[in-house]
Amino acid sequence: MQIELTVNGRKVILEKEPTERLLDVLRHDLALTGVKEGCGEGECGACSVLLNGRLVNSCLVPLIRAHQGMVVTIEGLQGTRELQVLQDAYADAGAVQCGFCTPGFIMASYALLKENPRPDREAIREGLSGNLCRCTGYNMIIDAVALAAERGKDLW
Repeated sequence: MQIELTVNGRKVILEKEPTERLLDVLRHDLALTGVKEGCGEGECGACSVLLNGRLVNSCLVPLIRAHQGMVVTIEGLQGTRELQVLQDAYADAGAVQCGFCTPGFIMASYALLKENPRPDREAIREGLSGNLCRCTGYNMIIDAVALAAERGKDLW
């Protein structure tokens, strides 16, 4: 089946099975390796992307659901001030270690701050609740999002 979608601002037309996972198409067909497969069950958030402006776990999304849609991956944020603010805040808060989960956390943080530019710590916890990290510890990640909200108050 022919599937059309926009990925990171670029129109893509693929001849694929409609039930193929969006995650696999992004990683294998489009070489967008910032999207990771952690659990493959929608539990860890490593595969988080925006689909039509909404945060989703791409491992759970059949490609047909993205047909005619807009997908933004971590690569799609490259060169933006929002990504720079988030990356700097994560680094300054010590919220990055191995980096495997970081793109998913950044995408969740971005989605949260776009929806709620001034989240309190509870809102940050809730906004990141679909993401897991086994290295850093969540307090530093929550600190990073709070720091990004403060530093980027004119962005969100």
